[in-house]
Order: sequence, then structure tokens, then C-alpha cells
Amino acid sequence: MPTVTVRANLYGHAQPAEVVKQLAPEIARIQQTLPLGYHVVVGGSVEESAKGGASVAAGVPLFFLVVLTVLMLQLQNFSRTVMVVLTAPLGIIGVTMALLLFGKPFGFVAMLGTIALSGMIMRNSVILIDQIDQDEKAGIPSWQAIVGSTVRRFRPIILTAAAAILAMIPLSRSAFFGPMAVAIMGGLFVATLLTLLFLPALYAAWYRVKLPEDATR
Repeated sequence: MPTVTVRANLYGHAQPAEVVKQLAPEIARIQQTLPLGYHVVVGGSVEESAKGGASVAAGVPLFFLVVLTVLMLQLQNFSRTVMVVLTAPLGIIGVTMALLLFGKPFGFVAMLGTIALSGMIMRNSVILIDQIDQDEKAGIPSWQAIVGSTVRRFRPIILTAAAAILAMIPLSRSAFFGPMAVAIMGGLFVATLLTLLFLPALYAAWYRVKLPEDATR
């Protein structure tokens, strides 16, 4: 097909996706004035990013299937598996805040970072739920097991999250990997704090664990 290719280079901190978004109204206006059979197609890194996003979307069902299988093998309980999966979306809050704060686009690499982030969050949830289960099997009342496990696992979870966040700082200055690093840093920071509050409360509500009467006196 005969084509006319227009190439451009970007300098500074501008991202291709941002520039294409800014040019989209003008490109659409030009498209409307073209004769029948002529059309405008965006190429370059934006096109490759779209292809990569499509390939990732195609593998998402398999990703969820593998994750659910591993969680079921680890926890051997459907209810606890569901609770772990419910903590994964908590990272979206931190991802959104961090990308807006640092002015980074939610492109292909940021999407990959968000997917990896969900695994980090669920890992922390598995650690906490497994500790609660061990305490309950040891004969500790459910309420004390929830509180005690959260307190004991607070430091390891915080330290591992802090290590991952600090490791992302050098990448955050990269033009290509910056959005991914910022997404992981913001999402992991917020999700870790929320997990330590949300998951114990969800566990207590799910199994209808009540505060002991002697604890209220």
C-alpha cells in the first residue's frame, strides 16, 4: 500500500503517548478531510505499546488461572483464597496517586508494573493469613490470632515492602521504566498499609469473629 510516513523525535520528558493524545484532535480533523480510501495510522512506540497491551490482555485469563491455582495449593481454602485476591486491587489507589503526583503516563510499562504489583500485594496477604491460620491451629482464640498475627507480621511485611520501594528509586528516573517504577512504588506503599488494616478486618467479618467479652471490660 503506498504510504507517506511522518517521523519525529521527542526530547525532554515528554512521552509519545502524551504527544499522540495532544495531536489526536488535529489528526482526526485531517482524517475527515481525506478522500475515500485514505486514512491516518499512528505508528512507532505507541503502536508497539498497543500491540504489547493486546498481548498482555490475551494472557490475563491464564495469569489469573495460575495465580488462583497457586493460592489454592498454598492456602487449601477457597474463602481465604478469595480474601487474598480481594486485596490485589488495593494497589490501584497508590498507583493512581503516584502517577498523578509525578506526572507519569499509564502506558505499557506502567501496566506491567501494576500486574507485578498485584503479586507483591497478594504475597503479603498470604503471609498474614497463613500466620493467622497457624495461630488458630495452635489453639489461640480467633480474635487474638488475628490481632497477634498482624502485630507479629507487621515488621516483616513493612521491611520487605520498603526494600522493594527503595529498589525502584533508581528506575524512577528512567524515561522508559520510570512509569513502571513509580506505579510499583506508590501502589506498594499504599497497598501495604491498607492490607495491614483491611485484611484483618475482612478476616474477622468473613468468619464473624467477635471481640471477647473480657476484652471490653
